[in-house]
Parts: sequence; structure tokens; C-alpha cells
Amino acid sequence: MLLPIGPGIPEGVRAVLKSFHDAISALEAPGAPTPVFAVTQAGLPPAPAHPRSLVLVTDLNILAHSDGVHWIRQDTGAVIV
Repeated sequence: MLLPIGPGIPEGVRAVLKSFHDAISALEAPGAPTPVFAVTQAGLPPAPAHPRSLVLVTDLNILAHSDGVHWIRQDTGAVIV
């Protein structure tokens, strides 16, 4: 839960804090579909660093998710190596 921006905050800082507040609110309750991170198989980041994350593997033309250990293909369930 985000706290409201207090009245004693300087105006310059208030605008920055409001932009952070609005961005976080949009992440907490998206109102529309959001783009999926697109990457080639060779460019996949380490799966353990991105558990429960979804990517579009562009050169394989598939979605994959990280199970916290490996990237898993959504079409076959196989591990991407």
C-alpha cells in the first residue's frame, strides 16, 4: 500500500514522488495488457535471477517462463538450454 504524498513536500520533489506513485500504482493494478520482455535465446538472463517471470524468446517464437532454475518453453514444457 502506498502512502499519500504529504503537504509539506517541496513542489519539485512532489512531482517526482507523484510520478513514482503513479508508476507503482499502475504495476500493482494494470488496467491493460503490458508488453512482454523480448529476447533471443542466447540473450536470456539467468533464470534464477527472474523466478516467475515471462519472456518472449524471439528467435524461437515462443513464450518461456522461469521456474527459478531454468527457462521453460510454454509450447512443449521443455527446458531451454
